[in-house]
Amino acid sequence: MLQIQDLHVKIGDKKVLKGINLDIREGETFILFGPNGSGKTSLLMALMGFSGYEITGGKILFKGQDITESPMYERARLGIGMSFQRPPTIHGLRTRHLVSMCAQGRDIDVEALAKRVNFTPFLDRDINAGFSGGEIKRSELLQLMAQNPDLVLFDEPESGVDMENMQLVGKVARSILDGALSPTKEDILRPLKDLKKTSGLIITHTGYILDYVNADRGQVLYDGHLCCEGRPRDILDHIQEHGYQECIRCMN
Repeated sequence: MLQIQDLHVKIGDKKVLKGINLDIREGETFILFGPNGSGKTSLLMALMGFSGYEITGGKILFKGQDITESPMYERARLGIGMSFQRPPTIHGLRTRHLVSMCAQGRDIDVEALAKRVNFTPFLDRDINAGFSGGEIKRSELLQLMAQNPDLVLFDEPESGVDMENMQLVGKVARSILDGALSPTKEDILRPLKDLKKTSGLIITHTGYILDYVNADRGQVLYDGHLCCEGRPRDILDHIQEHGYQECIRCMN
């Protein structure tokens, strides 16, 4: 689904990613740990094609197609979706309309999808205007459900979310990855076993998302380098006991 080959990225004069190699298979969920400032968000932004994240070397392949130089809208149309840690407020655009646009012409029931994330009262408000942290996350999940991407990039899904909303965010994120919240009326009637399984790349600082999501593999990103590959829960337990200092020793 996704191949990252020797990826180097800089922001201005600062090198933030230094030779990233990562493969994510179809239907696989990959967890990326790392302390603040390690380059986790920069990786997602580069994968999504945001300006300001200059790729100075390497390639990004999505479903076998080289998208290294592709614009952001083309990557979204090909099937990459992203949930942001701090999405912007957009005045003058109602959430309902954005959700409909995310569906790219498919026949979806916006009201039904909104109900699944307890978001119905907010549909006619401007995007993220006055929303709490939990409401912003639910809005992001609603947009992803409408888009129904093949690969979902989650940027710190626990950030700014209280425990009550974390349970909802975690369960819906898992359902998106499992293909259980497909938005079209045809797919709603289709048996669960026949639905596609979405690939996922989740970056986390705390690891709380692992209480809800079944992740297949994980690694640590530290100072722009990948290290410490293993089972996500084992990596998290090690980080909680020893911090990220062990990763520094491994890299040296």
